[in-house]
Amino acid sequence: MPSNDQLGRVVVVGAGVAGQMAAQTLRAEGFDGELTLVGAERHAPYHRPALSKKLLTGEVHRAGIDMAPRDEFRARVLRSATAVGLDMTSRTVHLRDGGHDRALDFDGLVIASGAVVRQWPGGAPDGVLPLRTVDDCLAIRSKLDRRTRVVVVGGGFIGTEVAASIRSLGLKVTLLSRAGALLHSAIGEEMGSCWTDLHRQHGVDVRVDVKVDGFIGKRHVKAVRLSDGSKVKADLVLIGLGVEPTTDWLQGSGIKVDSGVICDATGAAEGSTGVVAAGDVARWWHPLYQQHLRIEHWDHASRQGITAGRNLLTGPAEAQEYDAVPYFWSDQYDVKLQLLGVPTGYDTVEVIEGSVRDNQFVAVYGKSGRTIAVLSTIPGRVHDYRSAIADGTTFPPRLQMQPA
Repeated sequence: MPSNDQLGRVVVVGAGVAGQMAAQTLRAEGFDGELTLVGAERHAPYHRPALSKKLLTGEVHRAGIDMAPRDEFRARVLRSATAVGLDMTSRTVHLRDGGHDRALDFDGLVIASGAVVRQWPGGAPDGVLPLRTVDDCLAIRSKLDRRTRVVVVGGGFIGTEVAASIRSLGLKVTLLSRAGALLHSAIGEEMGSCWTDLHRQHGVDVRVDVKVDGFIGKRHVKAVRLSDGSKVKADLVLIGLGVEPTTDWLQGSGIKVDSGVICDATGAAEGSTGVVAAGDVARWWHPLYQQHLRIEHWDHASRQGITAGRNLLTGPAEAQEYDAVPYFWSDQYDVKLQLLGVPTGYDTVEVIEGSVRDNQFVAVYGKSGRTIAVLSTIPGRVHDYRSAIADGTTFPPRLQMQPA
């Protein structure tokens, strides 16, 4: 494969799956220069999806979520090191590492700094916790016992997965959502109502169209106060308010940032040369959807990291577009939600296989007469519609193959 002869030193900022895969790809495809991987956490890379599922419930141990070690990286790895600035004139990344400031020179840079969880504005008493890192997960787990009353604030994927996991332990769970249905922003109200019903069927006290005003308890949370004046008793509150891309360290660098690092379809960061971005921090131009997308999914981050590493190595003349159809899954109770494509802006949705009542169905999303996404609870079924999405097939698509 052609290589960028100007690359002697590469810095990868971010040691999650996107950064890990970018570094692995660089080495696997022939980069033999200096490679430095910078990670803000003290832990080696791990599988983040398990945090809201099997690690939270104790089905797997802490060591069971670590990504396989990749000694062949031959990389200098900096743990608990945070990027605080970027100077594109001198091509230097500035770090805070163990209380000390240091600088790393680079010829090529991979921005994979991920995202940080949104905290409750103005602070909150003890017992109000987010879930983003393995340390967050272990802290939550340590506070769970058979009498714990748990309130989950946020009806997105993190909130619903956490509610399902904790309810499976037999604890009382109240799930609060500002939207009219769970997962509303991700899959729409029509399909989101299925997960609202699912959680209620499993004994979760689901309250939609509610707003949290704050918390009661000076030292430790005792209740959640709603905007209508009512209160929900709680011993532990888990907040799932989403995340913000980690881009503060790029201020003043010339890298274009707008709710993430703005990239072209190859992952090249706008306003720079020799800089690519991948994962939760990146807003790539997607050729299929003809818009910039920032997607916070594990599979997407992994594939983007591979593409970013490869395109940095080959250089812009040989760089290839990343046009994979985004894929996501979520396990809640005995139902596996699988989403292929991006339903944002859909104007119609239709169940074309199975039954919503039985939690075994395929639903398709359409926009302007073409198929843009498929949602299924039948394991693996969405992949049969991949070409329908990639080709922009007329909505609704014809059945691609019969189920086994």
